[in-house]
Amino acid sequence: MMNQIVQGILLGGYYALIACGLSFMFSVMRIINLAHGSLAILSAFALWLLASRFHISPFLGLVIVLPLMAVIGWALQRFLLERSARGGALLPILTTFGLAIVIDNVLFEQFGADTRSLAPFIGSLSYDSWEWPGSIYVGKLAVIIFVAAVVLLGGLQLFLTHTGLGRSIRATSEDPDTAGLVGVDARRANTIAAAIAMVTVGLAGAFLGMRATFDPYAGATQLLFAFEAAVIGGAGSLWGTLIGGIVLALAQTLGATVHPQGFLIGGHVAFLIVLFIRLYTSGLGLRGLLGLAAGKAS
Repeated sequence: MMNQIVQGILLGGYYALIACGLSFMFSVMRIINLAHGSLAILSAFALWLLASRFHISPFLGLVIVLPLMAVIGWALQRFLLERSARGGALLPILTTFGLAIVIDNVLFEQFGADTRSLAPFIGSLSYDSWEWPGSIYVGKLAVIIFVAAVVLLGGLQLFLTHTGLGRSIRATSEDPDTAGLVGVDARRANTIAAAIAMVTVGLAGAFLGMRATFDPYAGATQLLFAFEAAVIGGAGSLWGTLIGGIVLALAQTLGATVHPQGFLIGGHVAFLIVLFIRLYTSGLGLRGLLGLAAGKAS
């Protein structure tokens, strides 16, 4: 049992990493980016292309891919999300949904349906492990991913709390109109936040490619894991994202010990339990949801 708990905690580090960008964009711009998983897969394919054709290590390839992802985030906010947000809260979600479809199909057109992995390009790191007391084997890559998640989330928290730009982004997320009155450029803050979010997505895509296989349509699964981890931890909370990722991974790991198909079911059950707890503790509940839906319909 202890081995499953340790493996679940380490897997939670990856889920926190993939959920970080989703949670960050929601906390700043109140936008749920449905292209989140597809953009992570795009990053993984970019690193695979650099490694397979130009023999560039995936770790070295991050020097190229992460700035590229930042540019994609800047363009996404400036030319799509900013304009679509003027049409209401639903339009940006539909925009990112359409973007995900475009990315998935372009990747399929270029690379086909075959699965790929970055594991062959990182040597023994993909399977090396340490032996801990109690015959517990811990993968080196899994530890690196967990540490990267903690460092990334901690760094973002420090950035938002102790830097002028970070405070500007926080002020914009709270009230962009009031922030503008005190000299904060809300448009610039949102653009920088989107670029930062895409850098985290690029990093998550890199580790996805190193620890597992991926294909052009794998983005939907990664989006689901990211969304569940973010909701469990509290959407918009950076450290909560880490906790949510660990809870999701532990539920999946323990579910797999009960039944071979319990891996995904365990995670979904944990997500639904936390979701309903949040709904009822907020005083909304099922009747409130139905009443809200009826009010909007009328």
